[in-house]
Amino acid sequence: MDPSTVTPSTRPALEAPSGLRAVPGAGHVTLTWDPVPGAIGYLVHRDGVPAVLPDVDVPAVPACRFVDTGHGAAAYTVAAVAAMDATGPFSPAVEAAPLPAAAATVSLRVDARRVTRDLPRPWAYMVGSEHLSHLLSTDETGGRPIGEELARALRTVHEELGVRTVRAHAILGDDLGVYKDGAYDFSGVDAVYDRVVSLGLRPIVELGYMPRDLASDPSETVFQYEAVISPPKDFEAWSDLVRALVEHLADRYGVHELIEHWAFEVWNEPNLAVFWSGTREEYFLLYDVTAAAVKNVHPDLRVGGPSSAANGWVEELLAHVAESGAALDFVSTHTYGNAPLDWRPTLARYGRDVPIWWTEWGPTPTHFHGIGDGPFGAAFVLHGMKSAAGRIAALSHWVASDHFEELGRPPRLFHGGFGLLTVGNLRKPRFHALSLANRLGDAELAAELAGDVAGVEAWAARHDDGRVGVLVWNGTLNGAQAEGAPELTRTVELTVEGLAGTYTLTHHRIDRDHTNVEAAWEAMGGGDWPVGGQWDELRAADGLDELTPPASVTGPSLTLAFDLPMPGVSFVELTPS
Repeated sequence: MDPSTVTPSTRPALEAPSGLRAVPGAGHVTLTWDPVPGAIGYLVHRDGVPAVLPDVDVPAVPACRFVDTGHGAAAYTVAAVAAMDATGPFSPAVEAAPLPAAAATVSLRVDARRVTRDLPRPWAYMVGSEHLSHLLSTDETGGRPIGEELARALRTVHEELGVRTVRAHAILGDDLGVYKDGAYDFSGVDAVYDRVVSLGLRPIVELGYMPRDLASDPSETVFQYEAVISPPKDFEAWSDLVRALVEHLADRYGVHELIEHWAFEVWNEPNLAVFWSGTREEYFLLYDVTAAAVKNVHPDLRVGGPSSAANGWVEELLAHVAESGAALDFVSTHTYGNAPLDWRPTLARYGRDVPIWWTEWGPTPTHFHGIGDGPFGAAFVLHGMKSAAGRIAALSHWVASDHFEELGRPPRLFHGGFGLLTVGNLRKPRFHALSLANRLGDAELAAELAGDVAGVEAWAARHDDGRVGVLVWNGTLNGAQAEGAPELTRTVELTVEGLAGTYTLTHHRIDRDHTNVEAAWEAMGGGDWPVGGQWDELRAADGLDELTPPASVTGPSLTLAFDLPMPGVSFVELTPS
């Protein structure tokens, strides 16, 4: 199969989705439809244009449900998507309008006896980071030490979120001096990876960018640190470099350690000209020779790609390796501003049973966009992780820390950075949201929502010691409502059944007024950077806030009602006394 001519004949003949239903609610319209075989996602149109906008890179959703908020009456249609360039016919239009703002209730029933599966943790396998030579930096940003704080941030996500690996750009960049005049020097790589391993993490080695002395055009660069994005002038020399690097890592850390815990990803977002100045065919050649070089060291080492932006080149790479015979141990791609699509039907068509890794994901693809610093980001990451649970091996948040300099170092404390943690390692609401998800037990419990649900979702689980956790959030994909939408506030009536004995009930909250260090900074007067004792004040305000004081309750069931704003997150935990 020629990957340059992947045609509709190699893809399923998608039908228009049937059963489109539009149910109005207070401040929203909820759309549902029947699944289409072979679809990896669905494109929802409102009055003829994509409804999942703005600030997303793929305006399609992975499941047969979409909640439209912040808009008036509209005509909705839905089409199935089989690939980024393959959309089926649209369904007949259905018209609907949201109901006026009014008090609305959602009932949530959790059965502590009914385990549905082991709780998937898609956030735990991988997190992103800036180029890891940043770990060696002795510079400061905002008066804070870059290398020391980045290391502390990575240790924090490992210890508090359960993250096991880290992926970053530019391990072959000239700042680490890997390749000069045909000679190798891996001492800089050793310093970086020794630090990563000392933090309890393992690297996912993104093989790039191009050493200047090996580049066919060293003038082609990206980012302020001028990473070279050119193909190699000699593909055999590139293969030798990769093989030498992997052999060195196997000698230093142990080949079985690499087989068990490391992996190698070929390049970063080669489907974007800003990251790869060559052609698609040149990338496929790079992929083939890189995969062969990795496997030459040991056939059980894992290698994959295409590490693409916005779901690009996934099917094309599958078609290519079907022809070339190159190894493909995982498929990786990226998306922002939305839940990731479901590539399993495509992998099945190519006979591939390999993990799907989303090696970059987050609330926005845009640098310095403030949408992720507040509680909107908390609800967003929980929506994405719940969507990914059980179908995606890794949903890697990009990135751990705001110590990040692709387009320049942070100009102020809250600048819309990609990090879960700020410069200074303050925990943003989305960090706290993932910490609450990680606090859930390993036995997922049945959780049923009913009523005017809108963007309310829930996740519940039980620990072996009898603790029961219920995580419920209220969100939207409409970034224009990131600061809140009162008409989407819901009263949640929670019932937990199947309890036995007496419990201590705690209720933690993330919203505008709780667990929101950005709001604490604004209340202090804001500005660019904290000075003096302001850092201590912010750390004191950086905890996980209780909505109500702890209380003692007795089973066999619990009923609790509370208001949940949009955006907002509640975590109700019952601990046996």
